Order: sequence, then C-alpha cells, then structure tokens
Amino acid sequence: MKKVILVALVAIFALSFTCAYAQSPIIKLGRGLTNTASGWLELVKQPYETTKAENLLAGLTVGILKGVGMGLVRTGVGIYELITFPIPAPKGFEPLLQPEYVFNGSK
Repeated sequence: MKKVILVALVAIFALSFTCAYAQSPIIKLGRGLTNTASGWLELVKQPYETTKAENLLAGLTVGILKGVGMGLVRTGVGIYELITFPIPAPKGFEPLLQPEYVFNGSK
C-alpha cells in the first residue's frame, strides 16, 4: 500500500510540473487565435481612441489609418503566435503586443 501511495504522489508531483508548463503554450495559442480573429477590431478602437484624445476630424483620418495599420500588425502577430505557440519565444511566452488583446486597455 505504501508503494501505491508513493507512486501516486510522485505521479501527481510530476504532472503538476507538466501542467504548469502546458499553460504557457496554451495561453499563447489562445492569444494567437484571439488576435488573428479580432485584429480587424482595431478599425473601431483606433478611431475611437484618437477621437477621444484629439478630436473627431483626427479620429476619422489619423485614427482610421492607425486602425488599418494596427489591424494588420495585430492579425500578423496573431498568426505568428498561432504558428509558434509551442516555442517559448519571446522568453517565457510573453506577448509581442501591448495590450495583449484589442480591448484590453489602452496603448
């Protein structure tokens, strides 16, 4: 009985390390999926934030240009993270963009 308990404790201990490691690639995969699918929302976010910070004219001109640019960047980074999710690059599976998601705070 002691051997069974010892084997169970060793298995639980080993699985706790693999599960802790497995969360980081999973988070990177989820971030990649989310940013690939929602990159186009930058076309809404950037004009809104530019209008809020500047004025309506800036939001409708510069904001839309920022939205197109950031939409392409966010979608590209999302695709990159989808492809490289098992690889710990950048170090520790850190996000390449801040904020991590489109409506996760302001830049």
